[in-house]
This record gives sequence, C-alpha cells and structure tokens, in this order.
Amino acid sequence: MKCIVVGGNVKVFGRAVHSLSRIGDELYLEPTESGLSLRTVNSSRSAFASFLFAPLFFQRYEAGDPQPDRELFRCKVLMKSFLGVFRSLPSLEKTVGKCLILLKPRASRLVVQLHCKYGVTKTHNLAFQECERLQAVFDTQRCASTLCAPARVLAEAVVHFPQTLAEVTLGAGPGGKISLRNYVEEEAERSKTMVTELCLAEDEFQTVAVAPGSHITFCLKEFRGLLTFAEASNLPLTIHYDAPGRPVIFSLDDTVLEVHLVLATLLDTESNSQPPTANGVSHLPGPSDDFADDLESYMVAMETSAYEEGSGVPPSPTFPLRTPRPAESDPEEEEEEEEEAEEGAVPGTPPHKKFRSLFFGSVLTPGGPSLARSQEVLAEDSDGEY
Repeated sequence: MKCIVVGGNVKVFGRAVHSLSRIGDELYLEPTESGLSLRTVNSSRSAFASFLFAPLFFQRYEAGDPQPDRELFRCKVLMKSFLGVFRSLPSLEKTVGKCLILLKPRASRLVVQLHCKYGVTKTHNLAFQECERLQAVFDTQRCASTLCAPARVLAEAVVHFPQTLAEVTLGAGPGGKISLRNYVEEEAERSKTMVTELCLAEDEFQTVAVAPGSHITFCLKEFRGLLTFAEASNLPLTIHYDAPGRPVIFSLDDTVLEVHLVLATLLDTESNSQPPTANGVSHLPGPSDDFADDLESYMVAMETSAYEEGSGVPPSPTFPLRTPRPAESDPEEEEEEEEEAEEGAVPGTPPHKKFRSLFFGSVLTPGGPSLARSQEVLAEDSDGEY
C-alpha cells in the first residue's frame, strides 16, 4: 500500500488521527479499492469509529495487489506511536507539504514520511501487527430517529458541560425541541447534584425526524472528539438512534470522506421495550433486570467465537470462526459441580448476568464455551492438608 497526502489534506488526516486517539489504543489500517480505512475500538468494545478516505483524497493512492487466495493486507499499530507523527496540527499546516504512507508487509514496517519545508524529511518507521478486519455491525436505515445539524451547533451546546462529565442524555421534547442534559444516576442525592440541561429549537437542525419522547444516554468523551473534527472540517453531523440500550450512530459524509462513530447507550431500566433486532444485536431473550445496573455492565467485549449450529446467534460477518471446540464433559460431573456451587453460595450473592455484545450480536454467559475451563492448574487445592 502506498498513498501520498498533500497540502491541507495532511492536516485533515492528522485531525482524524487525533479524533480516533480519543477512543482506542490501537489503530487498524485497511487499504481497500474504495479507499484507506482507519478504524479503532475502545477497550470495553462500547465505542467504534471508522474513517474512510476515498482515493480522490490522496494525490496518489495504491491499495496494493492482493495475494493469491487472500484479501488485501491489513494491520494494526499502536495509537500512541501513530499519533506521535501527527501530534502538532499547527506544525503540520505550516511546515509539512507532503505526507507519504507506505506499508511494507515483508519488512513488518509502516513507513510515514513527512516532507517539510527547506528540504527536511522526517521518516517514521512503525512496527505493526497483521490482524483481521475490524467492523461493527449497524444499519442506520433501521433507526427510528434521525437528527442532522451543523457541527458548530452541537459543539456550542456541549461546551456548557464540564470536561469531567461522563455521560449525556439526548432527548426529544415537546414542540420539536431537542434537549441535552447531563446524566444523573438514580442513586445520586438530588439535592446535592447539579443538573445542566440545554434545549435546541427545531429550526437549528437541518433534519429532525425523531420519535416523540425518545431519549438516549451515551458517553460524551468520544462524542467530543468527533465534534472537534466535524467542526474543523465544516461538515454537518447526522445522528441515528433508536430505543435506549441500542447503539447510536454518528455519521459524517463528504465526497472524499466517510465517518462513522458507533456508541453504546444506557439501557433504560423503566423501559419494557423488546430486545434489539438491528444494529448488530440478534433476536435473543430480554436481559434480566440486573443487566441494566449501569453503563459499564452493558459495555462488554465483542464476541469473536465460532457460530454453533442451533444456538440462534448469528456469526460475526468479519471475524474468523476459529474458536476451538470445548472439551466434552460428563453430564453427571456437571450436575455435581452445580450442586456444590449452590451449597457453597454466599447469601446475598447476585445471580449470574448475561452480557449482550453491542455490535456483534452475541451473548456471553458465565460458564459458557468462551471461558477457559481447560486452563492448566498451576497449584492443586490444598484443602484438608496440614
């Protein structure tokens, strides 16, 4: 893969890297025929971002020749290392005239060259790791509510919230008003909690097609990162969302750029909505009440295990199905283990919870095949030995 970025597009590319750095610790690079894709996901798999730069964005773009019986090469690098190349955005605009990105699979190096003024060339050789494709499953067409507004309007709205605020609630109020309010936990004491709420009129949006009374709660940190990029690029931001607990999708569209940010939303404990049917969540029984304790309990890792026939859980369309089959166990031994676990249970211990993956439509249950039950025992149980 070889691509050359020139002029003001170097700073745009740097802004994209800065926006992605607010989400994940690893940057996934995937050269395709439709352009260069930069993606990342946070450690809890609750936030996914994708930047797709079209070939017209570059002065020269070569995706590379696919190997026989294989797809185009893709890799991931440490976000901290890649961000170091584009750390100073003002310097990129003033001194850098051209940026060369070269992927060398045989040498296991990602080369980034910055051609600066006065003939100065800065070369960065970054180590990478070959990886599978990273892709969140979502469908904006199935979302019940859609909002579109200039990024400046939303940026001026969130500036009223403190930087330490974790979650914000977006809701549709009476008269077509759209409100933004800091999320307050139910356990918090109302008399000692400060609530900030901002209402935007319908005419401040380019598109308003929302369900009356709908609301969602999502993390503000990742949203701020996308707003910074959108405002600097002067692009309108589109928000697609559905019921609480289903992912919200933020989109930016341009002739040479396509951006998607997918965030988890807090499941409403008072809502009796049906289980999610779109945006990467499969048709599964509704989670227990314990599932909606807080946002962290809903933000779980993506499932990449193999699809077992008859399980009712669809496989991930992008991750390989190479999970080893679990070792067969004796049913009688399993019953004995369950009886012992029940006898030794501590009173007041909460029941087991089912965790639903946000973007990959799977359910992780304690004791399932995903747990490493066959892990080697390093020390035997010493009960009864003196």
